[in-house]
Amino acid sequence: MLSFDLAPRQEDRAIAVLGLLGGLLLIAFGAYDRADTIPGWVVALPLVATAGLELFRRTKPVWTVSLGGLILVGTVFAGSLIASMLMYTDLLYAAVLYGSPRMSRVLHLTGIFSTVVLSSLAAVYGSVSGGLLAAVLCALIFLGPVWTADLVRKHRDQAETERLRAEQTALLAELDRRAAVVAERARMARELHDVVANHLSAIAIHATGAQSLARRQDRAPDDPLLVAMAVIRENSVQGLTEMRRMIGLLRAGDEETFAAPRLDALDSLLATAAESGRAAGLAFELAEQGERGELSAPVELAAYRIVQESLTNALKHAAPGPVRVRLTYGEQELAIAVDSPYRPGEGRSLPGAGAGTVGMAERAGLLGGSFTAGPEDACWRVRALLPREPRTKETA
Repeated sequence: MLSFDLAPRQEDRAIAVLGLLGGLLLIAFGAYDRADTIPGWVVALPLVATAGLELFRRTKPVWTVSLGGLILVGTVFAGSLIASMLMYTDLLYAAVLYGSPRMSRVLHLTGIFSTVVLSSLAAVYGSVSGGLLAAVLCALIFLGPVWTADLVRKHRDQAETERLRAEQTALLAELDRRAAVVAERARMARELHDVVANHLSAIAIHATGAQSLARRQDRAPDDPLLVAMAVIRENSVQGLTEMRRMIGLLRAGDEETFAAPRLDALDSLLATAAESGRAAGLAFELAEQGERGELSAPVELAAYRIVQESLTNALKHAAPGPVRVRLTYGEQELAIAVDSPYRPGEGRSLPGAGAGTVGMAERAGLLGGSFTAGPEDACWRVRALLPREPRTKETA
C-alpha cells in the first residue's frame, strides 16, 4: 500500500511502525471508545499484536488474517481504536493480494456473512438506522479491502500475462530472424561450395598440370609460361583456402570452430552423424590403425574434410546399414576408407550431386595424394591416400 520504492520486507516494517505510532498517539490523546473507563495500556495490547502481524502480511497471509480477526474482536471489547481497525483492513488486503485464489473466495464469503449478521443484530436489538450504519461500517472493514485487493490482483495478473506474451513474441521474432540469417548463410555457403570453390579447385589443378607439362617440354625456369602458371596456381590455392574458410564461417558462424578442424574431432563428427542418421537406419563406426603422430595442418584438414564429406554423402544417399570409417596411419601416408551401403539409381544423378566428390578428389590431388569413389559389392567405397607431408606431382 505504500509506494516509496521500498523492498517488500521494508514496506511491511514501515506499515507496522506507522500503524503502531499512530495508534499510540491516539491512545495518548484518549481517542478511542470508552476512554474514561478503559485504561490506555489495555487498548495498546491488541494494537501491538496487530502491528506485529503486519510483519508477516506477505509470507503468512492465512495466519495473519485469522489471528487478526480474533484480535479485532478483542479491540472492539477493549475499546475500538481506529488504528487497529485500519491495520486489520490492511491484513485483509494483503491476504487477498498475496494469498491464494481460494483465500480470496473465503474472505469474500466471510466478509459478506459478517456484514449481514452484524447489521441484522444491530437492526434487531437496536434500530433500523443502526443496522444500516453497521452494514456500511462492516462493508468498509470486511469487504472494501477484499474487493480492492481482488481488483488490484486481477490487473497485476493481466499485466504479467501481457508482459510474458510480449516477451514470447519478441523471442519468437528473434528466433525467426536468426533462422532466416542461418538459412541465408547456408544458401550462400552452398553456392560458394558448389560453384566458386569447385572452379578455384579446377583452376589450381589445371595450373599444376600445365606446370608439369611445361617442365616436361624442357622449358627454362624463367619461361613466362611457367611464371604465369605459378602465379595462377598460387593465387587460386590461396583463394580456395580463403573461400573454404569463408564457407566454414558462413555455415558455423564461429571462426575458432571452423578455422582448423582436426582429426581429434572425428568422434564428435560421427556422433552428430549418428544422431542425424538414426531415423534413416544408419549406424556409424570409426576405427584407427597405426600411430597418428604429427600430421601437417593441410593434410589433417584435408583428411577431416574428406571424412566429413563422405559422412554427409552417406546421410544423403546411403541405404540403411552400417557406415564404417577407417583411418590407417602409415610412416609416409594416411589412408582413409569410408564404406556405406549403396543405394543405386537414387540421388547421385541429381544436378550438383557430385560436387562433394569432386571437391574431395581435388583436396587429395592438391596434396599429391589419390582419391577414388564408387560402388563396389553393394557398398559405396571412398578411398583416399594422403601423404603425411603435402607434395605436388612433380616433386613426388
